[in-house]
Amino acid sequence: MNPLELKSIIGQGLLSFPLTDFDERLEFHETGYRKRLEWLEPYGASALFAAGGTGEFFSLTADEYPAIIRAAVDTCRGKVPIIAGAGGPTRFAVACAQEAERLGAHGILLLPHYLTEAGQAGLIAHVEAVCRSVRFGVIVYNRGVCKLVPSSLQTLADRCSNLVGFKDGVGDIEAMVAVRQRLGDRFAYLGGLPTAEVYAAAYRALGVPVYSSAVFNFIPRTAMDFSRALETGDRATTDRLLHDFFMPYLEIRNQGAGYAVSIVKAGARLVGQSAGPVRPPLSELTPEQSECLAGLIRSLGPQ
Repeated sequence: MNPLELKSIIGQGLLSFPLTDFDERLEFHETGYRKRLEWLEPYGASALFAAGGTGEFFSLTADEYPAIIRAAVDTCRGKVPIIAGAGGPTRFAVACAQEAERLGAHGILLLPHYLTEAGQAGLIAHVEAVCRSVRFGVIVYNRGVCKLVPSSLQTLADRCSNLVGFKDGVGDIEAMVAVRQRLGDRFAYLGGLPTAEVYAAAYRALGVPVYSSAVFNFIPRTAMDFSRALETGDRATTDRLLHDFFMPYLEIRNQGAGYAVSIVKAGARLVGQSAGPVRPPLSELTPEQSECLAGLIRSLGPQ
């Protein structure tokens, strides 16, 4: 898949980050991961991000990464495109990107480099190094310590033809408008805030029609219903789901740091699709929080 084909795919529909399965010893559980992808595939996501943020990329080792990407590509071949997560220090991000390309992924989502702050010149050098190391498409994730301003994105767009996507996880409306006005249709734009459904209508009005859904991991039918309702302007359905599920869900998620991932793994377990525990430094929901989540899921009906 060439970069322009990737840009077209991520410009429509619903995207999601599959959880990464771990066993009781916190080792990668490939059989469970493949079964997860087989379960999710028929629901119709436009593409899946393997080893992404919800897939706990930040906790994976260099040895585990190829196994996860290979399993995703093999399981979903001919069914749904796989975009691999890549990130961390520049050389590690380059190694991940090159390995993902070798294994047949359709592109990468370049996650933040973590920990250290960096100026715009450094961020440009980082993203450019990754883009130049591969031929397939790259989506940059604007979040955390990687916050690119419009002029930096313009520089990267001019230098890197395979940089085709911009995913925003900051939520600064003024900054997002500035990026969209400066870059126009040069990029495909994705909403990337945690529990993106809550922000989806506002982002759509800004010219960012696509987002990635974490809850697709455990309520895929509802996630697709919300996406279709948003696309068709069915305000009654989106308002109902926001009121009945997403806002109460946020109340649980906001009770603990790192719960944006932990609550998704809890949800998967509650619907009989357990991906095992989260790895430290993340922590599990309390039993009381899990019971509240179970009630919300039950209220949605069969998935």
